[in-house]
Amino acid sequence: MDTPVTEYSIKIQNVNVHDEGPYVCSILMSNKPKSSKVHLIVQVPAKITNISTDITVNEGSNITLMCLAIGRPEPNIIWKHRSTKGHKFVTEGEYVDMTAITKEQSGSYECISSNDISAPDVRTVKVTVNYAPFISKARSTGTPVGQKGVLQCEASAVPGADFEWYKEDRRLFNGLNGVKIENQGKQSMLMFLNVSEEDYGNYTCVALNTMGITNASIILYGPGTMMHDVNRAALSPHCSFCLLLTVFFLFLLKF
Repeated sequence: MDTPVTEYSIKIQNVNVHDEGPYVCSILMSNKPKSSKVHLIVQVPAKITNISTDITVNEGSNITLMCLAIGRPEPNIIWKHRSTKGHKFVTEGEYVDMTAITKEQSGSYECISSNDISAPDVRTVKVTVNYAPFISKARSTGTPVGQKGVLQCEASAVPGADFEWYKEDRRLFNGLNGVKIENQGKQSMLMFLNVSEEDYGNYTCVALNTMGITNASIILYGPGTMMHDVNRAALSPHCSFCLLLTVFFLFLLKF
């Protein structure tokens, strides 16, 4: 007749890493002890415990991002960069070092910690890079007399650029001399409500912020003007450098 099998068990509630280790079950049979050993391994999901705060730096600076995590087994950490150009892998490890950072490196950096015990733990650091303006759009325009004319200037910058308009070396102001200046985010428009012969000529769009200053020449011309004449006028010698120095000096006086 088979001897009935008796099972013995131990129940551990709220298991933590301190419960890990060997466990021995001992029973006494016919005055002889018998033992069985079991080793308990406690697994802990990956969890990020410390990460860099959001940061704003000037272009050309050096920065280091940090992400620390715990878990059993030890978690793996990778970084990904999310920007307007997409989502791409950066590096593996707790730290990301960036030397001479560029505006293209701005965006959100994801720290992803995982050890295959549960879903990865993900935290994000936002990196903002300040950079001087650069004008991405400035087109000359042909408009007949008596019509509404618009010159457009678009500049990318962080912080956002302030715009100023000049005809030759004379600054133009909104609502004066029949012109209207309208700024919308990265774009500035110089609008002529009723174009006259005197309005034709070379205009300068100036974009500036605390990081720097730049400008572009734009021509308002009549419908009979040939494009090579417009290009020659845009490249004609005038003291654009003097204008930039004057504008930048006035800008500095605001601070």
